[in-house]
Amino acid sequence: MTTAPETRGDVEIRSAERADLLAVKRIENASFPQPWPYDAFERYLDAPGFLVAVEPDGGRDADGGDALDSADVVGFVVADLVPNHGEGLGHVKDLAVHPDRRGDGVGESLLAAALGTLSARSAASVKLEVRESNEAARSLYEKFGFQPLRRVPRYYDDGEDALILVRELR
Repeated sequence: MTTAPETRGDVEIRSAERADLLAVKRIENASFPQPWPYDAFERYLDAPGFLVAVEPDGGRDADGGDALDSADVVGFVVADLVPNHGEGLGHVKDLAVHPDRRGDGVGESLLAAALGTLSARSAASVKLEVRESNEAARSLYEKFGFQPLRRVPRYYDDGEDALILVRELR
């Protein structure tokens, strides 16, 4: 199901499409020491919370021609909903912003849209994992009301701990 584009700040948030996957993978590779493989993103194409942030002009140049294809994707979030004791549990699995656009509010726009999508699908709460050392991400999640639930030792392949953060939506 495709959601209608929504403009937040200076980016448009919409459902991810197959044509976006190469740009998503490039952003993933530039963002994480252990990036997801391409096929992991393919598996989530139908997830309601796989959203991309794109330049609002749709990548058009001054003459109205196409300046960018999927390169106009400047960030993404992958979130889904799983049953949890009779209530929906949202899970933010991945969120990344192109290095050139970090600090511009793109991550906030993506997270707000993902939380709205999960809430609209009856998620009672949302969880996510974050590297203990990722101060920028932790700050973003704290701004959105996420609270630490527990630490998972050696969660990542390189041995770093993860923090499990949760937020109630109701």
